Amino acid sequence: MIRVVLADDQGLVRAGFGMILEAQEDIEVVGEAADGAAAAALARATAPDVVLMDIRMPGTDGIAATREIAATAPGVKVLVLTTFDLDDYVYDALSAGASGFLLKDVGRDELVAAVRVVAAGEALLAPTVTRRLLADFVRSRPVPPVTPPGAEALTARERDALELLARGLSNAEMAR
Repeated sequence: MIRVVLADDQGLVRAGFGMILEAQEDIEVVGEAADGAAAAALARATAPDVVLMDIRMPGTDGIAATREIAATAPGVKVLVLTTFDLDDYVYDALSAGASGFLLKDVGRDELVAAVRVVAAGEALLAPTVTRRLLADFVRSRPVPPVTPPGAEALTARERDALELLARGLSNAEMAR
């Protein structure tokens, strides 16, 4: 049985998520919290497998609560579920220890599957988030120097001259 705590400041949202998850034979909602401090306390008290965490909540927000849960209830996995598709939230949530990040426009089947994936110890990101993270990763990696074909045939002096030319030096500057 996968034990879940729901953390969202909107009662109707918690109720909706609860109905979806409780309809599953292998998932049980063991608590609800309207803010991050209550979510962290519930995580310590009930030792759920997963906390479904909103980011923007009054008082202690979901990022701070995730950080606290990671520090004080290390076996508990956090799945962030938010309406805000912002890179800063993704990075902050993952840095705080979240195992997953989804947007609230996710379908019911995707929500259930995400809870199961995170409970199993895997990581999960919304497809749009994954695409952006991969693009950021690729951009942040240094590009290794490429030796052009035929460059090995040049003498050391010719390579020096070519490098100076590539830097934009004039013939007179290269001669000096």
